[in-house]
Amino acid sequence: MSNNKGFILWFTGLSGAGKSTLAEYLTPILRERGVNVEVLDGDVVRTNLSKGLGFSKEDRDTNIRRIGFVANLLARNGACAITAAISPYQEIRDECRNMADADFIEVFVEAPLEVVEERDTKGLYKKARSGEIKNFTGVSDPYEAPKNPEVVVHTGSEDIETSANKILDYLVSRGLVSSTPAGAGA
Repeated sequence: MSNNKGFILWFTGLSGAGKSTLAEYLTPILRERGVNVEVLDGDVVRTNLSKGLGFSKEDRDTNIRRIGFVANLLARNGACAITAAISPYQEIRDECRNMADADFIEVFVEAPLEVVEERDTKGLYKKARSGEIKNFTGVSDPYEAPKNPEVVVHTGSEDIETSANKILDYLVSRGLVSSTPAGAGA
């Protein structure tokens, strides 16, 4: 089944929750199923599309709006746009959902603060706790967990395959993705 219907797969969660890892894991699986996929990773977008923005609430909101705008362009042109950015504020995620011209699937990539701090390869949480980084989500700035996400994955307690399968099962149930790789079982 070739699927030309685009959609937005919006990953939200704390830094270190596994958003980018999950996006990287899912991308080839979705491509095998005939889906055109583009990943909008928070760090990459900040470097290329939102260079110069800081981490004030206003700058974060601007960054997330930009990601939402690009994701919408991709989705309405038949791609699956996976966003992997913290996107800490419910109001801005809802704004992105409301502007979407395609299916918007919010995935809460949930992991307890203790777990993400243990995973912290960049040392960001340590710097935030020492006051070296200001306005750090989950430490000195709030993270608003989604109120009604379509999918919740618990990356602190389940392996990546389990999390990915929850997302795939949801996409298949909505008719957005084939249950088998393209060309299989024909």
